[in-house]
Amino acid sequence: MERLFYKYQGTGNDFIMIDDRNDLVDDSNLALVSKLCDRRFGIGADGLILIRNHPDFDFEMIYFNADGSQSMCGNGARCAVAFSSFLGIIKQETRFLAIDGPHEAMIREGLVHLKMGDAGKVQRNGEDQFVNTGSPHHVRFVASASDYPVYEEGKQIRYDAGYAPAGTNVNFVEKLSDNKLFVRTYERGVEDETLSCGTGVTAAALAFAGDQPKAHIQINTLGGQLSVKFDSNPDGTFKEIWLIGPAEQVFQGKINF
Repeated sequence: MERLFYKYQGTGNDFIMIDDRNDLVDDSNLALVSKLCDRRFGIGADGLILIRNHPDFDFEMIYFNADGSQSMCGNGARCAVAFSSFLGIIKQETRFLAIDGPHEAMIREGLVHLKMGDAGKVQRNGEDQFVNTGSPHHVRFVASASDYPVYEEGKQIRYDAGYAPAGTNVNFVEKLSDNKLFVRTYERGVEDETLSCGTGVTAAALAFAGDQPKAHIQINTLGGQLSVKFDSNPDGTFKEIWLIGPAEQVFQGKINF
């Protein structure tokens, strides 16, 4: 059957978007997900997103990584908000459902502001840190991220026995100033470095800011600029976490599957 799809990108994280409000896509066919995301034999993307109806929310985002696994994806969620606005499902504000629970979002001056779920304490892991921002993230601060062996080191940490069996995403973070970071990410499910990772830059910002009561951190990625603002609680947990950045439609097309 011929289906219409759209391609979106959020700071270089790219996604296949399908309006599936009629529930026509078999979301149990993980081989199809991988094929569609394949950059040689399919459309090509870091992930696939289905937009579906939900009785209690404006829409539900069904997200798949390129390998068919599922997780929360911050940049994907921002693109889902932009796509839902394009479809006329929402206007400037929304409340929607993702795999990790409800989210709020708004579109302001061309940027999508996504409210992330509350996060627990940043944990120490040797000289590195770990925090779950809807997806698990290992965070390592380095002197220079630009020439760091992200793929080699990221793959080793992603498959470390301490994170088995699910594994983890891995972020390499360079401090540029007191409120600005450069972040590169090895992304679980893509199994490679991606140009950006929304939950990853959020994790990096939380790990960097520590116990500051409030923070607004600017993030440079290979794919563009994001920012993360949040409040911290006295017990070291985090609330009011907002991921902010662009989400753009790249093209649309038709494919048979």
